[in-house]
Amino acid sequence: MTDPALTSAPPSMSKRLVLLLIVVASAGYVCRVAITVVAPGMMREFGLTQVEMGTVFSAFLVGYTLFQVPSGGLADRVSARRIFLVLCLGWALLTALTALVGWHGFGLAIVIPQLWLIRFLFGVIAAPTYPTSGRTIAVTTAPRLQARANSLVLASVGVGSAVTPLLLAPITSHYGWRAALLVAGSIGAAAGLLWWRFAPQHFHSSGSSNPQDSGDPSAGSGLREAGPRPLRSASFWFLSASYLLQSYLGYIFIFWFYLYLVQVRHFEVLQAASLTALPWVATIFGIPLGGALSDVAVMRLGANWGRRSVPLAALCAAAVFLVIGARTPSALVAVAALTACTVLVQCTEGPFWATMTQLSGERSGIAGGTMNFGSNLGGMVSPALTPWLAERIGWETTLSLTAGLAVVAALLWLRVRVEPQAELL
Repeated sequence: MTDPALTSAPPSMSKRLVLLLIVVASAGYVCRVAITVVAPGMMREFGLTQVEMGTVFSAFLVGYTLFQVPSGGLADRVSARRIFLVLCLGWALLTALTALVGWHGFGLAIVIPQLWLIRFLFGVIAAPTYPTSGRTIAVTTAPRLQARANSLVLASVGVGSAVTPLLLAPITSHYGWRAALLVAGSIGAAAGLLWWRFAPQHFHSSGSSNPQDSGDPSAGSGLREAGPRPLRSASFWFLSASYLLQSYLGYIFIFWFYLYLVQVRHFEVLQAASLTALPWVATIFGIPLGGALSDVAVMRLGANWGRRSVPLAALCAAAVFLVIGARTPSALVAVAALTACTVLVQCTEGPFWATMTQLSGERSGIAGGTMNFGSNLGGMVSPALTPWLAERIGWETTLSLTAGLAVVAALLWLRVRVEPQAELL
C-alpha cells in the first residue's frame, strides 16, 4: 500500500470525493468519446472507410476490457489520488497524440496502426476509472449511501455522451477535428489538476475498515472488515452474471438504436439522431434516481431485499417495454418504449456497484474490475450477435429474446445476498 490506512471518512470528505469523481469521470468520458464526434473529419482527411474506423473504435474496447481485472487489483493497492491524476494526464496526452496523427503528412502510411495503438492504450488507461471510483466509495461512504454515490459517478456516461457532441461539433465545424481533440484533451488535464488540488491526500484504506479498530470515535462509515473475499462468494458471481446480461442489453442501444430507427422504423436521419439522444439525456437523471431509490429501499427493507428491489423491478419492466418497442406497429410508440427500456436498464447501475462494494469492502477494486470485465464481454458480443440474429429471425424476435435475457438478469438477483453487517450505518 502506498498510503497510510484510513478507516473512514467524514461526510464532508465523502461528498467532496463523490463530486470530484463525477468531474473526473465525466472529463474522461469526454476524452473517450471525442473521437466519435470528429471521426467524419478524420475519415475524410485520411480516406478511411467505416470498417477501418470501426476497428479503431474497437481497439479501445480491447484494451479497456483486457485491463479491467489488473486495474481493479491496482485500485486495491495504489492511492486513488495518484491513480486518477495519472489517468487524467494520460487521457489528455493520448487525446493530444490522436490530434497529431498525420500532422502535415507525417506518418500517413501508418495512420491506422497509429490510431490502433493510441486507442488501445487509451482503453488501458481508462480501465481503472470505475473500479477505482467504486473502491474509493467503498472505503469512504456509508453503505446506506453507496448506491446513490456510485450512480452519480456512473451518470458520467450520460453526461459525456450528451455533452461531447454539443461541445466538440461546433469546434470541429469551425476549426477542424484536431482543434476539437485538443480542447477535449485540455478538459482531461484540467480535471486532473482539479482532482490533485482538492482530493484529500489520505483516504486509501490499507488496513481494517472497522471503525472500532481505528480508535477514532468519529469514524462511522460502517465499512466492513478487511476479511471478505468477493471472488470466493457465490453472491458476487450471481451479481456479475446479472451485470453481464444487463450490459448485453444496454450495448444494443449504444450501437444499434440509431440504425434501428433509420433502417427498421424508417425515421429520417436527422430525426433519428435527435431521438437517439433522448435515452442518454434521460439516463443523466435515471441513473442517480435508481441509486437513490435503492438506498431508500435498503433503509426500509434491509440490505438484501433493499438492493434487490430496484434491479428486479427495473429489469423486468425493461423486458416488457422492449417487447412492446419491438412489436408495436407505431414507430413513435416504439421510440417511447425503447427509450423507457434504456433508462430502466441504466438505472440499475447504482445498485449493481453498491452491492459489489458491500460484498467486497476493501477488495472492491479487484471485484469491480472483475465485474466490469464481464460487463464489457457482454458489450463485445452484443453488437455483433444482435444484427446476425436479426438477419435470420427478424428484429422482433431478436429483441423479444433479448427481453428474456433481461428477465434472467433480474432473477439472478434472487441469489445475491448482502451480508447482514453491510447494513450498518
